[in-house]
Amino acid sequence: MEIETFRALLTDQGQTLLDQARGHALGQELALVTRLRRNHPAELVSAAVGQARLRQRAAAKFGADAELMYFTPHGVEQATRTSVARWRARRFAALGVRRLADLCSGIGGDAIALARAGISVVAVDRDPLTCAVAEANAAALGLSALIEQRCGEVSEVDLDGFDAVFVDPARRGGARRIFDPEAYSPPLSWAVGAARQAPYAALKVAPGIPHDAVPPQAEAEWVSDSGDVKEAVLWFGTAADQPHRATLLPSGDTLTGGRLPDPAPGPVRRYLYEPDGAVIRAHLVAEVAGQLGATLIDPTIAYLTADDLRPTPYATAYEISDVLPFGLKKLKALLRERGVGTVVIKKRGSAIEPEELRRKLRPEGVNSCTVFLTRVAGAPTMLLGQPAGQGRWM
Repeated sequence: MEIETFRALLTDQGQTLLDQARGHALGQELALVTRLRRNHPAELVSAAVGQARLRQRAAAKFGADAELMYFTPHGVEQATRTSVARWRARRFAALGVRRLADLCSGIGGDAIALARAGISVVAVDRDPLTCAVAEANAAALGLSALIEQRCGEVSEVDLDGFDAVFVDPARRGGARRIFDPEAYSPPLSWAVGAARQAPYAALKVAPGIPHDAVPPQAEAEWVSDSGDVKEAVLWFGTAADQPHRATLLPSGDTLTGGRLPDPAPGPVRRYLYEPDGAVIRAHLVAEVAGQLGATLIDPTIAYLTADDLRPTPYATAYEISDVLPFGLKKLKALLRERGVGTVVIKKRGSAIEPEELRRKLRPEGVNSCTVFLTRVAGAPTMLLGQPAGQGRWM
């Protein structure tokens, strides 16, 4: 979409088209476009219908705000989820930040959350269309007084007078993910240099960033939302006592550490604990093991096991009924014997694909169970059980 076409969406005619395109089913697009083109320019109709489609996609990240906002395809894909942006904005606000430079700001997802936290934001992006979309989003949500949008190179921004800097570099080259932090745009080394120019800073990086790429003065935080790891952020100026943090949303539970050695392995006991992905990425499994009195089932597998059931937000507990060498015939026989028709298959350290195994099992019955395909002391193993607290079914 050209920037002129986008600006036309903001006119009365464009808004009328957006209202007419709202809520249409995907299968009805052709009929809708044909009808609207009778009285409106074809390019503007296509833009309105495309924007309606993007708003539907964006609802998963932005909730009700998506109906008022504007998007580009790249912007929807790369924008920070509202729950995650809100968490980061709260951290900045708690540090006393009142004026922040949002570099590589995209369509404004983070700027919106920061402004709602009472922080004045100067948002900078080099793409004119993206800047126009971000400016429109600030206006649509009533936040223009707190968000100043600038279009230009982030390297040319004077950072004097800002309490904090937030940098969200591009981590894709076309459709390809970029894993080398120095291949980000701008590179991580440049972002670290920018971070040093303000009292506080946060640099968004890929969740899989190698730990040895984290600068020694940074606090590395991994954030998950409803169990899915969404991002990692390098914080500067927080005076953190521990180098790593795992934060779980929507609860906001946060765990710090990163200096403990890996827990010892041991035999599978009554309960299996599956740590949250943010805990695993942050290398905080040892901290959770210490809280639970747990050991690893294998030195290379992030499953914990313990005799007792203890509540923790950082891992999901399962009660284990069977620990068996992997064997398809044995597994099928057990599930048939116990009337299991619903099987949740999890794997860690196994090459077997869950959906392929499910097709071969063809489970039938009214009961359910969870099957873990993993390794125990180096041996391929299957563990059978179910979420703790649901009663034993065998």
